Amino acid sequence: MSSIDAEALYRALLDQIRAAYGESLRQANGAVLAGIYSGGVWLAERLAKYLNVSEFGVVNVSLHRDDYAKKGLHSQASPTSLPFDVNNRKILLVDDVLSTGRTVRAAVNELYDYGRPASVELAVLADRGGRELPVAARFTGGIVDIPATDTLVLSQGENGTLQFSTEARTD
Repeated sequence: MSSIDAEALYRALLDQIRAAYGESLRQANGAVLAGIYSGGVWLAERLAKYLNVSEFGVVNVSLHRDDYAKKGLHSQASPTSLPFDVNNRKILLVDDVLSTGRTVRAAVNELYDYGRPASVELAVLADRGGRELPVAARFTGGIVDIPATDTLVLSQGENGTLQFSTEARTD
């Protein structure tokens, strides 16, 4: 398998979001960014910086995961933190990898615990296919092809650069 250039996927994702949202992410009642812990938060933080957005939210999906009983809470996970009112807001939900759609479903459930958004759109760095739920991203850095037996893992270097690696699936 050829290596997956996470930085190139990030630039493609940034360009798509910038073209679609323009200045609306900077407006007081415009769309807001919310990243799914942890890779989605890294992306939301970086997108906020490059789009000149002053704040973004963090969504922890642990309590809404359908495998919560098996996995429990991740000890390093940040709690959900939304520095904006969710009600009637357009939310751009950001995640690193879209696969089955189960994490996105959990994130939407978590958002609705805080209110009723006007809409939720999804932006992902990599789409690896394999849906189990009817979930699609509006913005995608790229489609990646890796074996179903592998997990695609995003990491962030000390300088903020993003890298993908693959690991054998453990579930």
